[in-house]
Amino acid sequence: MEIRAFQPADEPALYEVCLRTADSGRDATGLYADPRLPGHVYAGPYLALAPELAFVLDGTGSDAGTPVGYVLGALDTGRFEAACELSWWPPLRRRYPDPGDPATPDERLAALIHHPPAQSRDITARYPSHLHIDLLPVAQGRGHGRALMQRLLDALGAAGSPGVHLGVATANGNAIGFYRRLGFAELETFPTHLTMGLPL
Repeated sequence: MEIRAFQPADEPALYEVCLRTADSGRDATGLYADPRLPGHVYAGPYLALAPELAFVLDGTGSDAGTPVGYVLGALDTGRFEAACELSWWPPLRRRYPDPGDPATPDERLAALIHHPPAQSRDITARYPSHLHIDLLPVAQGRGHGRALMQRLLDALGAAGSPGVHLGVATANGNAIGFYRRLGFAELETFPTHLTMGLPL
């Protein structure tokens, strides 16, 4: 499988990968009435605002030329959050009303659009960059995730970042083990997720 730079034409396929991994790494296709919502929250901002730090894994065989995974990053989390607030979230807020007390998966993501969490300064002072990685099952367990991560970590290091962090659901034990094997350590623990970091 080939790792390459993101191209704008990849966006629909990457949204699909996001949807098919949005249930703590499992396929969330049946969970959302609007299948683009996970992509709007977890992939779209990076493709729009930090495309130079988006890398795509293309499949082989029947998946040849089709993205089966990606890694997305932001060099400076604080600046990225500010850029999202300026240009990414406002049009989505007009499209998706604030649910107030979210009860469905769609409403929970709409609530994140209106109230995106901000990373703590304690984390960003040491690990200013952050990332997201998702791979379909066909691409898992063969070293492609490690290769994708290394491609982004090299790019962040070359850009001068001293460290990178990520969030992972506590229910996603496979991902937690993967990050630990790459050298990430737990920085914060919450009931539903962990924050992990890696010096660069």
